[in-house]
Amino acid sequence: MAFLEESSSVPGIAAISAASPRDYIALLKPRVMSLVVFTALTGLLFASQHVNIVIGFASLLAIAVGAGASGALNMWYDADIDAVMRRTCRRPIPTGKVTGREALAFGLTLAIFAVLTLALVANLLAAGLLAFTIFFYVVIYTMWLKRSTPQNIVIGGAAGALPPIVGYAAATGQVSLAALVLFAIIFIWTPPHFWALALVRSAEYGRAGVPMLPNVKGADRTRLEILLYSLVLAVIGVAPFILGFASPVYGCLSVVLGAAFVGFAVRVYRVRDGDGANRCAMRLFGFSIVYLFLLFAELLSERLIALAIAFVR
Repeated sequence: MAFLEESSSVPGIAAISAASPRDYIALLKPRVMSLVVFTALTGLLFASQHVNIVIGFASLLAIAVGAGASGALNMWYDADIDAVMRRTCRRPIPTGKVTGREALAFGLTLAIFAVLTLALVANLLAAGLLAFTIFFYVVIYTMWLKRSTPQNIVIGGAAGALPPIVGYAAATGQVSLAALVLFAIIFIWTPPHFWALALVRSAEYGRAGVPMLPNVKGADRTRLEILLYSLVLAVIGVAPFILGFASPVYGCLSVVLGAAFVGFAVRVYRVRDGDGANRCAMRLFGFSIVYLFLLFAELLSERLIALAIAFVR
C-alpha cells in the first residue's frame, strides 16, 4: 500500500514535506498527461459540429487535470511498489519529497476540480465519463487489478483508452462509433506496449510483487500474447479508414505502421535469449510509442484541415 504514516519529531503530528512545484508536477505524470490530452483532443475534434474554442480549451484543461489527479493518486497508493523498482524509485513519494497524505489530498482535490469543471463547461456525460476514468484507473486498476492478476494491463488499459471518448462527449454530449474506434485502438495497443517493457523489467516486477504476465505465465507466453495483440492491432488501426473516418493517406500510413508493429513483434517472438531478446523487446516498446503518436497525429491533422476548410467556407 501507499505510505500512510508520516514521521515527525512531534508525537501525533504528521511531518510536512518541503516539496517544490517540480515535485508536484512529477506527481501528475506529465508524459502520461500529454498523451491523454493528445488523444482527447483528437476525440474532441472528431465531433461533427464546430467546437467552441473556449469550451474546447476548458474541457481539455479539465481532462488534463483529471489525468494528473489519476497519476497522483496512483503514486500515492503505489508508493511501496515504486520504492523498489529502478524505473520509479526516484518519484517524489519514495524519495520523501512529498508525503503520502499530501499526494492523496492533492490528487483528490484535482479530481474533484476536474470533474466539476467539465460538468460546468461541457456536459454531465463528459464529466461522468471523466469521473469513471479516474475511478477505474485508481480503484479498479491501481488498487485491485495491478496487484491481483496478470491481466492487469489488459483490463486496466480501458482507463488509458477512454480520453478520446471523453473528448468527443465534451463536444457533443454523446458517444459515437468514431470515438469507440479510437478507444479500441488504444485499448488493443496497451498490452503489447507494456508487456514489451515487462519482459525486460520482469525481475523488478517480481521483487515488487506485481503479477505481470512474464512473471506469472512466463516469457514465452508473453511473447505469444504480444504477437497476437499486435496482429489484432494492425487490423484495428486501419478501421478509421475502412469506416470512412479517415483519408486514404491515413489508410496507407496505418497499414505500413501496422505491418512494422507486427514485424517488431515477430522479432520479439523469435529472439528469446540473452541481450538480443531485451533489445528486441525495447525496440518494440519504443516503436509502439511512435506508432500511436503517428496514427493520432495523422487523424488530428486531417480533422484540423477539415475544420479549417469548413471555417473558410
